[in-house]
Amino acid sequence: MRRPDDAGRTVVVFDVDGTLVDSERDGHRVAFDAAFAAAGLPYRWSVEAYGRLLDVTGGRRRIAVFLEEQEYEPEEASVLAAALHADKTARFRELVAQGRVPARPGVPELIADLQKAGVTLAVATTGTLAWVEPLLERLFGADTFAEVVTGTDVRTLKPDPAVYREVLARLGVGPEQALAVEDSANGLTAALDAGLPCVVVTNDYTRGQDFTGALAVFDGFNDPDAAALLRQSAPWR
Repeated sequence: MRRPDDAGRTVVVFDVDGTLVDSERDGHRVAFDAAFAAAGLPYRWSVEAYGRLLDVTGGRRRIAVFLEEQEYEPEEASVLAAALHADKTARFRELVAQGRVPARPGVPELIADLQKAGVTLAVATTGTLAWVEPLLERLFGADTFAEVVTGTDVRTLKPDPAVYREVLARLGVGPEQALAVEDSANGLTAALDAGLPCVVVTNDYTRGQDFTGALAVFDGFNDPDAAALLRQSAPWR
């Protein structure tokens, strides 16, 4: 991956699910349901039900919490969740390979503009490396992001700030030199607790959440004010 030329350079750190890409409703949810069906389980997650489950970060943990709600014992839920999540990840990778997980409108243009401006780009996501890496390569190219830190790399997931702290450590920059871009209250909390200012760009699942503390909140990347703020080359304070 491309390394930043200068430790003092401005950094923009993006979340992936729901932020860079439209992936939750017609990507992960579909793959989860297919994994349930393949395992002979009767569960299917409606659009609305999946939206509620997104309060639990991390796909494996999301399945385990759901199974415990179905009265599985915690240990049994954990073992079954691991198997289901592995199958779901393989199915989601197929969706990625088929081009069925698109970037959000305005994101490719923003990424290109930030690159031209010399801004260092990074990723901090709770998603697993197995699908995050091929997705980013397909949509943005292999060398776009200086660092990609995923839920595979840290022990605790958002809203814990571990993934942001790891990105900063790898880049060798302080939080005052970086800006986070998130779509959810959990992501916002993680960024703020790591000391990063955070811009929130909502989607249909996260619109209406509490974004107290955000530097700004926008409905999409095509909002002219969002584009102008994110294209700034100076630190965001």
